[in-house]
This record gives sequence, C-alpha cells and structure tokens, in this order.
Amino acid sequence: MARREDDPRRFFDPKTIAKIGQLDLRARQVVEGFLTGMHKSPLFGQSVEFVQHREYVPGDDLRHVDWTVWSKTDRYYVKQYEAETNLRSYLVVDASESMLYGADRHKKAGTLHKYEYTATAAACLAYLTVKQQDSAGLITFDSDVRQVLPPRSSQLHMDAVVKALHVSKPREKTDPFKIFRRVAESMPARGMVAVFSDLLCDREPLFKGLEMLRHRRHDVIVFHVMDDDELTFPFGGMTKFEGLEDLPQLLCDPRALRDGYLEALEEYLTEVRRGCTRIGVEYHLVRTSDYLDAVLSRFLFQRMSSRATPARR
Repeated sequence: MARREDDPRRFFDPKTIAKIGQLDLRARQVVEGFLTGMHKSPLFGQSVEFVQHREYVPGDDLRHVDWTVWSKTDRYYVKQYEAETNLRSYLVVDASESMLYGADRHKKAGTLHKYEYTATAAACLAYLTVKQQDSAGLITFDSDVRQVLPPRSSQLHMDAVVKALHVSKPREKTDPFKIFRRVAESMPARGMVAVFSDLLCDREPLFKGLEMLRHRRHDVIVFHVMDDDELTFPFGGMTKFEGLEDLPQLLCDPRALRDGYLEALEEYLTEVRRGCTRIGVEYHLVRTSDYLDAVLSRFLFQRMSSRATPARR
C-alpha cells in the first residue's frame, strides 16, 4: 500500500534515503525519525545472566518457573537473573565484490545497491546502540578483515564508524570462517554480533563460524541483505550476466533459467534460515527495497520479545 505524502515514514523509503549523499546524515535521519515514532525505548541492549534458583512464592512471574526442575522434584523453583545493561557489540559488514551487484542500475535509478543499503542499516544500528550509551564496534571484511574499530560509545567514535563504512569499497571474495574467528578473538567478553552480508559463500564455513560465535555465548544476529532482482529474477530476452568474485560471464536467455534459478534460490534460503535457527542465530532476510523503519522494527521487536522471556539453560 502506498504511503501518503504527509506520512513521515515515507522518508524511510530507500529511494528517498538514497538522495541523501552522506552516509552519516542518511543514518541520522532514519534513526531520529524512527525513535520519534516509537512510544518507548528500544532497550535492545539489555540482556540477562542466570544466577541461581529460589523457591517459588505466590505472586512470582510464572514465566520464570523452571519446569525442568519441577518435573524432577515436583517442587516449584524460580530462575533468578542479573541484568547486564552495558552492551558491547560488533557490527560485521560484508565488503566483498558481490555487494556491488547492480550498482550501475541502482545509480541510474537513484536507489541503494546492497553495500549502500547495508552500510546505512549498520550505521543506523550503531547510532541506536550509542544513543542508549552502549558501545558499538565495526569490522568490515571480504576475504580478510579490512577495517577494525573496537567498541566505543562516544559520538567521536560514531563518526569513525561511519567513515570506515564509507571508505570500505567492496572487492574480492568472502571468507566467513576466517572473519568470524577474528571477531571471536576480538571479543573476550559476551556481546552482540550483528552480521550484515548477502551470504554468497560456502555454507559449511559460514555455519562453522557462526557456531563458534554462539559457542562463546555471543548474541548473534544475521541480516541477510539481497537485491530484489536476486530474489525475483525478473530478466527477459537475451542477457549477459557479468560474474562477480572471479565468476565468468554468461550470455543466455534468462527465461530458460528462471524456474531452476528460483527453485535453487528457495533451497538456498531455506538452508541458510534453518542453519541459523539450528545454531541459535537470529536471522532476518532483508531486501534492498525494504523500508529501513520496518527492518529496525522487526529487529527491535524480536529483541524485546526475547528479553521478556529468558531462554532456558
């Protein structure tokens, strides 16, 4: 449904956001507008640490009853948690060549290609984190780590994050396991790791790397960013597809490939989504045409829902 001209949320449209050339201004406008429309603080940085059990007393929240203990002892015990309010997070941003897919087309249309969209979304999340006085760090990568900024919570640091995202021009391939191992080594304490990538890589090292982060008890979120054309394959007539990340060119009639492509795409998306769920990684599929407020809302709603019901241990 089209948004009315007097609806302020129209400014979250990627087509409108793309007209703002500077990344910091683009992210600031999205975040300020998004927070203005919210009725309460996101509090997505709050997490909980299990401390001990105590006997249930009338009036305790039943969501905190440990039913596993009850099944073994026939007695009610409540889990107690200690709040952790100082979040340390890393934004892990894919700067491989595939993130430039459709760059010329997007430039002509005045829209955001995958890396521009990803950089904007990552900068928005960094602004939200710093605004609630938590710390955000940044790692950009392709086949190796390109930029590393340790987590900080100052506005000066926020400027450095935006600059690093701006200068990280996509190139080369992706090596997810190598990168996630570097992230794990950079985070001695538990924290949040938000991965922004098109995930066009071998799934085995991807899942192995994500599992390593979860094994170290990090809170891991994957924003799987894809171009609309990659998801719908709208091409018709003889077309030359130019390979990225060392892949060859292909001249063909895409209509003959469409059904097979969409079937393979669905299998791939299902494998990635299920793999993330199995490991305990929060997964979001994001289109480059998605309104940025919708992306932030889904993420924050899931954050608040998970914090309201502590996970069983």
